[in-house]
Amino acid sequence: MPISGLQHLTFCERQWALIHIEGEWSENVLTVEGKQLHEFVHGQGSESRSGVRVVRGLRIRSLEFGLYGVADMVEFRPSDDGAKITGHRGLWRPYPVEYKHGRKRNDNANEMQLCAQAVCLEEMFGVKVSVGAIYYGQPKRRGEVEISDSLRAELVSACSRMRTLYDQEDDPRPTVGNHCRNCSLGDKCMPDVISGDRSKSYVDGIMRDLSDQNPVEGLRR
Repeated sequence: MPISGLQHLTFCERQWALIHIEGEWSENVLTVEGKQLHEFVHGQGSESRSGVRVVRGLRIRSLEFGLYGVADMVEFRPSDDGAKITGHRGLWRPYPVEYKHGRKRNDNANEMQLCAQAVCLEEMFGVKVSVGAIYYGQPKRRGEVEISDSLRAELVSACSRMRTLYDQEDDPRPTVGNHCRNCSLGDKCMPDVISGDRSKSYVDGIMRDLSDQNPVEGLRR
């Protein structure tokens, strides 16, 4: 499962299903700005500064969690209990940095994405990643995030929820709210129409009534 799906799932389960099950996607101002920021960060390449090795656009994965993605930026910092990096002397500890073009959200979606990157790096390099950072385009500042036990538990729960949704026959129904105004998939989701549609429950009720009848008795009548 792609790490990016964690943010979609937290924002709206129906949006997650449309993107990651149905393969739907549409752009709006917010998605374009976010895409441009990530492309800019990934295109900066790798560098060393102040004793820190900076790698951008690093492909990561976790077999344990079934996650994969691309880390915007990973700083490898010197550490006595870090990991070896090919072509570099000493030991290094990964420090993931996720870039977001907007402000800090009211939920933990961004922090959960960072946590997912941390567990991928832990598995790949065999070292503990206990902290990372999220850079927000507004106000152009990064904030450090502890990869806590509670955040890891949220990640486990979200991964389990995504697998449950994969196994369901139907996509989740929309939950209409203010978040719908910022969604680029409004024309494909049609939350106002679907949330008020009672046709399925009506047909299901008729079928239940028919199945409860005695078919032989019905023919006699």
